[in-house]
Amino acid sequence: MRSAELTLLVLISLICAGCTTTGGATYENEPTLIDAERTPPAEAAASMEGTTPLAEGGSKQEEGEVPLAVAESEQPNEAPKEVVVRGSGSRREVIHGLVTEAQTLLHDVELQYVFTGKGKNQVLRGRPVAFALWSDAKQQWSVAHIELPRPPIKWKPGGRPLAFRILTPGIQARHVKGTGAERLMFAFSQDGDPLKVYGRKFPVFDNNLLKRKQWIAVSETAKPIVYLPFTEDTFDPGFVSSGKEFLVATARNAIEDLRRAQVRSTAFPGELLADAIPPQVIATLAVIEQTDDSDYAEKQALAFDEVLSQYGLKQEEAYRYSVSRANALGPMQFTNRKGNGTYALVVRSCPGARLDPIFERGATNLLNAMKAAVCLLDLELAAMPSDIRLAYRANPDVLGIFPVAAYNGGPRNVAKLYRVLTRTKVKLDQLSRPTVQLAGTPVTCPCVWKAEGTDVRPVAIPRYNNENRWYIQKYQSIVSLFEGEITPKAVPSVLRGAE
Repeated sequence: MRSAELTLLVLISLICAGCTTTGGATYENEPTLIDAERTPPAEAAASMEGTTPLAEGGSKQEEGEVPLAVAESEQPNEAPKEVVVRGSGSRREVIHGLVTEAQTLLHDVELQYVFTGKGKNQVLRGRPVAFALWSDAKQQWSVAHIELPRPPIKWKPGGRPLAFRILTPGIQARHVKGTGAERLMFAFSQDGDPLKVYGRKFPVFDNNLLKRKQWIAVSETAKPIVYLPFTEDTFDPGFVSSGKEFLVATARNAIEDLRRAQVRSTAFPGELLADAIPPQVIATLAVIEQTDDSDYAEKQALAFDEVLSQYGLKQEEAYRYSVSRANALGPMQFTNRKGNGTYALVVRSCPGARLDPIFERGATNLLNAMKAAVCLLDLELAAMPSDIRLAYRANPDVLGIFPVAAYNGGPRNVAKLYRVLTRTKVKLDQLSRPTVQLAGTPVTCPCVWKAEGTDVRPVAIPRYNNENRWYIQKYQSIVSLFEGEITPKAVPSVLRGAE
């Protein structure tokens, strides 16, 4: 390798190592509601036998602020056309109809800004949020207005209840979880009648005006977004299936865009980038980046299904407003850090991919973000030891634990994982797909799976970084869901003119 190339890779490693916090390409995970009536598949439950409780840490329920530039982009100026589908059709059609009606209802709803004090002492009391509520019993809509504390909201899962005001008389409200644009969830009722949430209007503020305490300007320039977080009422197995198909199709399109552009792989010189990373790995990242560790530990496969259901229902809009506490943005959770974050690094290092140079647009567009994720994984692989790269090339789905670990936590966690495998006497060519643990010999996971002859057994991953261990566990648990959707590729393409 030429010295300039080596210098670039070392620089990439150092920058990426400094970019990590908790989650994906800075990097984080997400929660969803518990449904006691739905249970995960028996196979998933068996493979997770003996899982350990998660250490306390960051949760996607504690969200960052959506950049105003994101809220201002790609928002329709007109109310959506009213579609009424209640008496007939599939459950998915009914849900789509109700969500569309809710959007129409909320389009002209004015958010209720309340100010306290006078003159220079006047302040905005809180952040108003409106919910579109449907009563099955009365077959009618209503709108509930809630006021949240102004950011930052001091709330953590399992901690003190979120302080809020209900501004609509006669409606009872209970905070379920979440704090921000992507995950704020409430449960409502009226006179004992449960009300289902099918829409929500959430204002995004200008952070510069907030810092200057220009409260009137904050309210006047706020951009309301009508966006529905996950609810049990919108979950449907059909959305789970269509969400999986949507992610696979988008990942394929991202890789084919890179193939048409003849983008070179950094990790595997002489080959195309499109042949370096399988589409199922990219689709997997789009799910595990939005799946909270504690949620997964509690519900296992169901936690993935809830995320897939969001992709099936909202398609390109899903997780567009997902912002971590570290300000990682969008479905693939890239960071900006004033132009020096992971996204900017990938744009500079992968010019042939023609990624959108505007962070807020690029990180929230799923197709573009997936192409950026392919580039980042390739760069991470290029910085790894040759034996890992060779083992990955021979078995990318299983050895994908290494680039995925890097995507989540940078090169340092890859080195730690490598040392852990060496210490537990698991060779790279022994790593295998997860299977069901044998009865009577449970191993506490997170695990890797070691092949010994015809047997495959779990090996617990010793502690080195709790979040990264669970990230690997999630990856191994879900990647097989996408493999049936992918046509096996032939021999990797060689660049035209490559030696």
